[in-house]
Amino acid sequence: MRAVVQRVKSSRVEVNCELVSEIGFGLNILLGISEDDTEEDVKYLVDKILNLRIFEEDEKMTKSLIDVGGEMLVVSQFTLYGDCRKGRRPNFMRALGGDGAQILYLEFVKQCKGILGEVKTGDFGADMQVFIQNDGPVTLLIESKKDF
Repeated sequence: MRAVVQRVKSSRVEVNCELVSEIGFGLNILLGISEDDTEEDVKYLVDKILNLRIFEEDEKMTKSLIDVGGEMLVVSQFTLYGDCRKGRRPNFMRALGGDGAQILYLEFVKQCKGILGEVKTGDFGADMQVFIQNDGPVTLLIESKKDF
């Protein structure tokens, strides 16, 4: 499971020019799921992301999303498993699609909600426009298999 974690001042998702979700200060999470992922990967990423100390206090990153009471927006992003090493077109063979990916995506959201109370989401599988006002900018890549 892979995540692009972005500290944001605000973020929103639109589908067909209609607002689906939006948040203010917090984290925008682009979440990719591979064919090898399990609930253990979900658990790892939830813990890692919610406890990442990437919010500043006294000009040092010492606070987590939980500490600052920030919001979270989670957007499914199968293209995070695009392999661009060969040729000029990405290969998405490792990306999990359909119902299997949606189950793990929803489990990730559920576990985050269990800790945060509220989590906003995109529209799984839809053609979305994601608007991100990155704060910092702070953008991190996290992978449950620790490939990078």
